Amino acid sequence: MTTILGITFPIYAMLGLGYLVVWKGIFDKRDIRALGAFVFNLALPGLIFTTLAQRDPVEVFQAGYVLPYLIGGLINIVVTYVMFTLRGFDPMRRAIGVMGSTCPNNGFVGYPVMLLVFPEIAGVVLTLNLVVETLILIPICLMLMEASASNSTLPLPVRLRRIIWNVLKMPAMIALMAGAVVALLHLPLPAPFFRFTDMLAASAGAVALIVIGGSLAGLPLRGNKSLALQATLGKLLLHPALVAAVAGLFTLTGVLTISPEIRAALILSAAMPMFATYVIFAQARGHEGAASLATLAATVLAFFTLNGLLWLLI
Repeated sequence: MTTILGITFPIYAMLGLGYLVVWKGIFDKRDIRALGAFVFNLALPGLIFTTLAQRDPVEVFQAGYVLPYLIGGLINIVVTYVMFTLRGFDPMRRAIGVMGSTCPNNGFVGYPVMLLVFPEIAGVVLTLNLVVETLILIPICLMLMEASASNSTLPLPVRLRRIIWNVLKMPAMIALMAGAVVALLHLPLPAPFFRFTDMLAASAGAVALIVIGGSLAGLPLRGNKSLALQATLGKLLLHPALVAAVAGLFTLTGVLTISPEIRAALILSAAMPMFATYVIFAQARGHEGAASLATLAATVLAFFTLNGLLWLLI
């Protein structure tokens, strides 16, 4: 257990430091937003590009990782959709709950954890997670929200096309496509350029955790507690359980060969708390209170669930 705490303590110490510097007024919310923009627009894209461009694409895009993570995430969307429906939530709150239960924070929290647990594959795991989440899981959740919105003057197909376009022009997606092109065409980029992207990548982990910790300071603690609780349990318990079940089924049937290291990375990735912009998406729909409660609760409780999973898996 001491070894496990040695992995999670630096993560939560950095989160606590981010919370502290905002609570004490050393940084304010604008500073945290600026740091978040740096990570989102520069550091993580640099990490994704350097991971893809310097590896064989076959080595990166592993079916043994992508398929269980994708299928587990899709099943989680269906199961949580049904659960929120049975609980009587209206369509918009149901969509907010499904997003919170499904979309993990692998860019800002998951990558630093992987960097400590599996440093050799941390960059690959982040890239594969972002491919599945950014191209499929998050757009599906956004489409559920758009389909639930009754106050938009634009037709639903137009709104859905905007979602797809906004995803494709994200810096992380541009870096992913650029890195894939360099790798597939074996373009000979100079070593100093990769040192530049490596420097950006190296800054991602610590700054991302400061951003998450700082963003938790001052979150509103009023909202739909029932919605927040169900989203938290869905994110921390149901999602990793479903991904683990899918990975186990693939292994038992011999469809895919999944190493213990990849299996652990799959489950841990699904067990991360909600992604960084969850509250922002919910705020646009008037449900930031429940999203804030869920984000805060999931981030705090993840200390215990992640420690437990690390103890079981490592």
